[in-house]
Amino acid sequence: MRKIPLIKPYITAEIKQRVSDVLDSGYLTEGPVTKELEKKIAAYLECKYAIAVTSATTGLEIALRALGIGPGDEVIVPDYTYPATASVVPIVGAKAIIVDVNREDMLINYQQIEANITDKTKAIIPVSLFGAPLDYEELDRLKKKYGVAIIEDAACSIGAVYQNKKVGNHADITVFSLHPRKFITTGEGGIVATNNSELANWMDSYKHFGMATGEAAREGIKFDIIGTNYKLTNIQAAIGLGQMNHIDDLLQRRIELANNYKRLIGSTTGILLPQILKKQPDTQHSFQSYVVYIEDRDRIMHSMREVGIEVQIGSYSLHMHNAFNNNDESIELVGSMSNSRWCYDHALALPLYHDLTFEDQEYIINSLQALI
Repeated sequence: MRKIPLIKPYITAEIKQRVSDVLDSGYLTEGPVTKELEKKIAAYLECKYAIAVTSATTGLEIALRALGIGPGDEVIVPDYTYPATASVVPIVGAKAIIVDVNREDMLINYQQIEANITDKTKAIIPVSLFGAPLDYEELDRLKKKYGVAIIEDAACSIGAVYQNKKVGNHADITVFSLHPRKFITTGEGGIVATNNSELANWMDSYKHFGMATGEAAREGIKFDIIGTNYKLTNIQAAIGLGQMNHIDDLLQRRIELANNYKRLIGSTTGILLPQILKKQPDTQHSFQSYVVYIEDRDRIMHSMREVGIEVQIGSYSLHMHNAFNNNDESIELVGSMSNSRWCYDHALALPLYHDLTFEDQEYIINSLQALI
């Protein structure tokens, strides 16, 4: 039976050699290869600082801690997202205020954000879901009006562009994932990007057990704050570094495949394309996933898997899960979450990876159309 995976990591002989070189060196923990990856990603994003961490989840955590967010503070997050976006808030002792999203694009609803800002609100964590850029002008307006920080959960969005500026430069702190579902991966890992030197130095120190960094480190090893170990190993960094050398080609291939999906789907009755891009100039979706809306999603998802096509739900509707609806004082759900639930019930992620062929895509869409 034909097998088409949902995602396939880009692993070449060059990348395998990079990993082998690290193993041969004996320097396996964070070191020069990790530092090279950080510099490579910062240069690509055109931002000042990129800090490698163990995951996007720990990246979000240290972003909150760097901003001094903790007990007594509130942070607004969307309901339609991976649980990590919201769970990091109570982890630092603050309260997560969970609001609905828009049905048409699956992104956080800005009116819901503004309606729930209080004097306790210290930050907003919007999610550029699946690689779709956010409305950064609206977020900047809210930031200036209410004095809140913006921490972008850009787990899916490396390579995305908004008005000619790459995602990674619009928020106070932006966090990317390097999980294998992402087309730049280190197995597990994340990148925290910022243009703020004070925040960058604090986060870099915190992930090194609180060790002094920069000029202060020249006097020898000393520990200035209480920190932890969120370092990314040289082994993992070698994988990501090899992929970063090809990021433009990988991204362009994803855009080509996404455009071909759109062409193949055409005006098929029963398949609805989300409004994945607002009509903004010089703006580009990075297509970490290609997601469509369909009725009877679960039946179709299981049927496609039976014929060898690995498809998946879009994301999670947090209010449906015990972790977020158990009346815990660290979580507050706002409203009915009807749009989030609708997105959860209808969104289907189709296979998308660098060597997926147009023939594969025809098989996928023909199978989907037949089931509908």
